[in-house]
Amino acid sequence: MFERIISLIGSENLAKIQKQRILIVGLGGVGGIAAETLVRSGIKDLTIIDGDTFDASNLNRQILSFSGNIGQSKVKVGKQYFQNINPDCQIEAIDAFLTDNNRDLLKEYDYIIDACDTINTKLLLIKYAKEKNIKIITALGMGKKLDPSLVKITTLDKTFNDPLAKNLRLLIRKHNLNSKIPVVFSSEKPLNKDKEIASMMPVPATAGIYLASYVINDILKKEK
Repeated sequence: MFERIISLIGSENLAKIQKQRILIVGLGGVGGIAAETLVRSGIKDLTIIDGDTFDASNLNRQILSFSGNIGQSKVKVGKQYFQNINPDCQIEAIDAFLTDNNRDLLKEYDYIIDACDTINTKLLLIKYAKEKNIKIITALGMGKKLDPSLVKITTLDKTFNDPLAKNLRLLIRKHNLNSKIPVVFSSEKPLNKDKEIASMMPVPATAGIYLASYVINDILKKEK
């Protein structure tokens, strides 16, 4: 299944990708795309964590949501979906919302992709990554935005037009952590101020691909 990847990067580089252990927290509009991109790119050791279930509002943007799985666990659906793509991919599906109370669910990983919506969980993952010397990339706010060309990879200290990023920066400083954390963010100003986080597929899907791309390219770079 990886013939065209081998044509692009070579079999040795594919082998480097395949030996990495990846954690994705959050399997929604951003995390679902990130996970699928990694599985299709050769990742064979993947842990997915999310305690949520699908509802009808997910159908407009989440790659794993279908009318037939409303009410079902996102990680259980995701595990079956990804193993239908590559049965050799070993997937640990943890059906839980990650908090300080169940931090012991976390293990050793080479990379963490934070695609969750909860700022305290983002802080937890950043602290864990620092403690265990794990590379991490965090997705910031993709709701209320429409232009995928304004999504980019940068560091947390360079973000703007993103209330979630602002709050995370403040929290990071409060805990004396470095704000030069790799992130995927959109520079687009939020299109409305409603409490409901309006969203369409182009922006979160682009963010998910960028998260996966960051990991893949970093693997290839660090293994040279």
